[in-house]
Amino acid sequence: MTQNSDVFQFRKILLISGGHFSHDIFTSFLAVFLPLLIDKFSLSLALAGTFTVIFRAPSLLNPLLGFIFDRTNFYYPVIWGPVVTAAAMSLIGVAPSYGTVCVLLLFAGISSSMFHVVGPVIIARMAGYDIGRGMSFWMTGGETARFVGPVLGVWAISFWGFEDCYPVMFLGLLASLFLHVQFKDIDSGTVSEHKVRISESLRSLGRMMLPLSGVMIAVILMAAPLTAFLPTFMVASGKSLWFGAAALAVLEGAGALGTITGGTLSDRLGRRRMLAGAIPLSAFLMLAFLYAPGWLVIPLLVLLGFTLFSIIPIELAIVQDHCVGQRGIANGLYMGISFIITATVTVSAGWLSDQVGLQAAMVVCALIGFAGTFFVLFLPTRPVISKK
Repeated sequence: MTQNSDVFQFRKILLISGGHFSHDIFTSFLAVFLPLLIDKFSLSLALAGTFTVIFRAPSLLNPLLGFIFDRTNFYYPVIWGPVVTAAAMSLIGVAPSYGTVCVLLLFAGISSSMFHVVGPVIIARMAGYDIGRGMSFWMTGGETARFVGPVLGVWAISFWGFEDCYPVMFLGLLASLFLHVQFKDIDSGTVSEHKVRISESLRSLGRMMLPLSGVMIAVILMAAPLTAFLPTFMVASGKSLWFGAAALAVLEGAGALGTITGGTLSDRLGRRRMLAGAIPLSAFLMLAFLYAPGWLVIPLLVLLGFTLFSIIPIELAIVQDHCVGQRGIANGLYMGISFIITATVTVSAGWLSDQVGLQAAMVVCALIGFAGTFFVLFLPTRPVISKK
């Protein structure tokens, strides 16, 4: 892990991506827990949306964490993140109050934040010239987890009950122990490529991050309400919690296929070209889903998940393309910006849903999502790297 490589290190990338899978299974529990928490604590959708804000709040520290990681090979969050996050998320059902849920989500958020800062940087170091492909593997691990996670969460609730489903956390423990065995002999020495001050790093990232933030806003406007409120939307529409979890699983499962495709194709076809097609198509598919008859819901969720989530590895690849030597801080900044946007969108969508209904709020998010295509025009082109 301490050295960059021109060779795509398939086995190591697969293991780290598997760690992403085992970690994000548990973060995906929040969406299926949400209807039960709303009922248990008599929460409004706006207040329920604050759970996502609290969970993602530690992401504000991501630029600092990335700056530190640029100078050390501190990979332990990737190994032990799954068990820490699993324990915090699995205990939510036991929580006796809204405040206790917030504390558990904060612990899970700290673990998740560190995990997601370190992981993509390690992948980039192991991917050689195929960074987009590496990010596709990384994101596929996460999206596959969000396909499996809702189903596992509902199964745990059905088997043990909401307040007694915490034994499922032992799956996270097994995952961390496996990663520890695989990577216990890896040197954790210094890996800095170019030591630059944090102020210089932030200035140099501005040209890329400003238009990318516009793209992120458009994508998160579509993705955040769907991933946070889709089971709630289905339950409010008269469907069962099982159907709501299945709908989210379908969305995320299709997203897993999209992530493995999006980054890999962007290595060949270009980052900007891929974004220019995927963003407006995602907005159109989201509108179609919201007004579709029942028999079209699942097919449209498949198409929407594939298209929408294919964008995220392309964003990550753009960050890594332009930030050689400061990839940790770049990824941390990306994650921090993502937190601010996601938190704002989720709470705003919850508030708007309380005012005009969840469907109308999602329509507004989809319509604004079309604007993301405009920001693609201002993204820098991919640097040309000579393969020696």
